[in-house]
Amino acid sequence: MAYENKKDFNAMLHDSKDMPKTQIITDEKSIAKYGGNRMYFAPPVDYDRIMRRVPQGRLTTVGAIREYFARENGADFTEPITAGIFVSIAAWASAQRSGDETPWWRTLKANGELNPKYPGGIQAQREKLEAEGHEIVQRGRKDIRFYVKDYEEYLFELK
Repeated sequence: MAYENKKDFNAMLHDSKDMPKTQIITDEKSIAKYGGNRMYFAPPVDYDRIMRRVPQGRLTTVGAIREYFARENGADFTEPITAGIFVSIAAWASAQRSGDETPWWRTLKANGELNPKYPGGIQAQREKLEAEGHEIVQRGRKDIRFYVKDYEEYLFELK
């Protein structure tokens, strides 16, 4: 995110933007891709609430959070673009608060990938994950990315 030091992420976190809501989509490609036409939108604070539930040493992914929201709200899927944005907002809001921390570093991208858009980038997330006992591996030669090794073994079940 650009200009993080000039934004009030805690205000953004609590701006519901008329969510939660479910929308019926008609785009055939999207329906085929996501397996249905009922798309759920969760407000940013709901992502923060779920991220706070992940205990030390355990992990979740943005995709798992999206699946949880869809399941809990009778939708076919949760909107993916806002999900990524709202997870980042929750992370940055936590970084701007003194105390009352959300363990944002435990929420990974798909396939256990670390998120460069979090506060402090890959390095900060890596340090926090390694402090909890996770091993970080690098993949790629030109497009270098970082992942939690065997992340599936540490996934926290959202229920």
